[in-house]
Amino acid sequence: MPAAKILITGATGYIGGSVLTTLLQSTNPNIKGSQLSALVRKKEQADLLTTKGVHAIVFDGLDDTAFIREVASKHDIVINTASAFHSGAAEALILGLADRKRDTGRETHLIHTAGTSSLGDLPISGGFTETRVFSDKEDLYAYIRRREDLEPYRQRTTDLVVFEKGEAANVKTYMLMSPTIYGLGSGLFNQTSIQIDAFIRMARRDGFASVIGSGAAEWDHVHISDLVELYELILARLLAGDVLPSNKQGVYFNETGHHSWREVSERIAEEGHALAHLKSNEVREVSLDEATDKLGMGLPPTVVELGFASRSRTRADLSREIGWQPKKTRLDFEASFSEEWKIIAKE
Repeated sequence: MPAAKILITGATGYIGGSVLTTLLQSTNPNIKGSQLSALVRKKEQADLLTTKGVHAIVFDGLDDTAFIREVASKHDIVINTASAFHSGAAEALILGLADRKRDTGRETHLIHTAGTSSLGDLPISGGFTETRVFSDKEDLYAYIRRREDLEPYRQRTTDLVVFEKGEAANVKTYMLMSPTIYGLGSGLFNQTSIQIDAFIRMARRDGFASVIGSGAAEWDHVHISDLVELYELILARLLAGDVLPSNKQGVYFNETGHHSWREVSERIAEEGHALAHLKSNEVREVSLDEATDKLGMGLPPTVVELGFASRSRTRADLSREIGWQPKKTRLDFEASFSEEWKIIAKE
């Protein structure tokens, strides 16, 4: 059987870059024997990846869906880490994999990156309240469909495209739905996360740490190294011919602990003050509108609330059942704030 052809999107990003490094360093014989490709936007990125043995393909961006479909049609497995919010690109990858399956007669697979803000509530605006701790062995498709029918959210929209278009195209999909990701990435390009780092950058600009509202809502977290091991595990098992829960049964959570948003802000304040980047360890409560402006990410308030102030709790039962064994502890989470401050202070 020919070597499996694996395509990674988002290989210059925090998650995708770390996944790519992990696969390049993997000792798994099936992964070592596969051919790795990556979609990138810049020639200099492609040149660097080529020196690492990656087949780098330069493209115009995620809106170029015809080209994305064509590239996907030349691969057996796609690991999509480029965007959890671009439904057109996700559909193009699925259609390309369907073309590949039609042409080769072999199973094709999409490992898709999503986030648990799709399950988040709206405690600041009061638009929705959720008290459950979700298991990845539940019917999450039905829940996400109900939530999307109540109020569209681009990440949920993309989740549903992966569920529904994957099933319709007879392409197996595996959705890694991540909580807050922390820790230094191992990729060749972007090595810093999104949520915690956004709050640190805001504190650096303002001179004090902020929390949206009371900050009482809780999220889960996972270290980037534990997360990428789940990608590696799923890929290794697929290459070995194992059958894993997929499509509407194929959501894989990856929590290793949880935190409140106030705790995040307090740790940012404490470490920022200890490192002399902040004058005090004060945490100021700000409104959702204020935070939306301060974050400077160009996001609407509802998206900021879902990603930086909501409650979203999960339990990675299925991931652990298939063999995921995360190693990082609560102490690693706490230590990461100092590490992130030191990196961001140099920007």
